[in-house]
Amino acid sequence: MKNFTPKLKRLNLLLVLLLHVASCSNSIENQPATADGFQNIENALKDQFGKDAYYTDLTVTYNKSIGNIVGVTVTEIPESLKMGQWNLTQGNWQQNSDIIIEVPVGTKASDYMFQLGDTISLSKLGALVEQSIQKLKDEKDIKNPILSIAGLNFPDNGDISKAQYMINLQPERGGTTFSFYYTLEGDLTKMDF
Repeated sequence: MKNFTPKLKRLNLLLVLLLHVASCSNSIENQPATADGFQNIENALKDQFGKDAYYTDLTVTYNKSIGNIVGVTVTEIPESLKMGQWNLTQGNWQQNSDIIIEVPVGTKASDYMFQLGDTISLSKLGALVEQSIQKLKDEKDIKNPILSIAGLNFPDNGDISKAQYMINLQPERGGTTFSFYYTLEGDLTKMDF
C-alpha cells in the first residue's frame, strides 16, 4: 500500500499540471484573431458580466508581448445609468473607472447600448479579421499581417444600423496600419491604407 500512495500523488500532480497547461493555452490573451478565437472572447465576457450585459464600447487589442487585451464599457443594469470601464489583460479583469451616463428625457439608457448575441457577434468580427488578413495577403502581398485592434464603432445616438466593425491590421514587423470597416452584416464599407 505504501508504494501505491506515491504513484497516486504523482498521477494527481500530473493531472493538475495538464489541467493548468490546458487552461493557459485557452486563455483569452492567447486566442487567435479568428471566428473561434473571438467567440471564446465573447464567452469570457458573458461569463464575467452575464449574457444579458449591455455595452457601449468593446475592443480587442493585440500586443505582441502580452497577447490580447479586451476593453469594455459595460453594465448589467442600464436603468442605473452606471457603467464600468474594464480591461482584461493577461487573465486578470481590472476596472479602470466608473462612468455615469446621461440620456435624453423620454428615452431608455439601453437604447444607446448593445448586447452580444445574434446582431452583434464577436465570432462575426473574428471572421472579418480573418477575411481582412487574407485580403492584405492577396492584394498587398503582406506575408503575415497581424491584428492591431478590432472592435465595434457604436454610434452615440444608439442607431444600430450605423454600427460598424472596425479592424486595424499591421505587417508583422510593424509600420503601416491597414484599416477595414464593415457593416454588422459583414459588408466592407471602407478600407484605409
